[in-house]
Amino acid sequence: MPNELETFPNQFPNRDYEIEITCPEFTAVCPKTGQPDFGVIKIAYVPDVVCVELKSLKLYLQAYRNKGIFYEHSINTILDDLVSACAPRRMTVTGDFTPRGGISSRIIARYEKSA
Repeated sequence: MPNELETFPNQFPNRDYEIEITCPEFTAVCPKTGQPDFGVIKIAYVPDVVCVELKSLKLYLQAYRNKGIFYEHSINTILDDLVSACAPRRMTVTGDFTPRGGISSRIIARYEKSA
């Protein structure tokens, strides 16, 4: 993705606490049909040394707007990119996609740091 995810120092690195982020306006393009896909992306993570900066996350997610990508691929790529950027202790990325043709999908990808 062209937009880099930025981070800032976690002010409480000795404590496990969860950050929940909701991005209600995610859009991408179906690579088979070219039709727009709409969804809500939910990110929940326990930070370690750094946290994700929200403006950079917004710009990162907006870069998907014209990208042809399947639901499953987008959610797993978002998880991989976020883990690479901030190395959390745990992270879950969920994509709730609006129905198309009477079918809706929820994709959930999880990461947990090895001990």
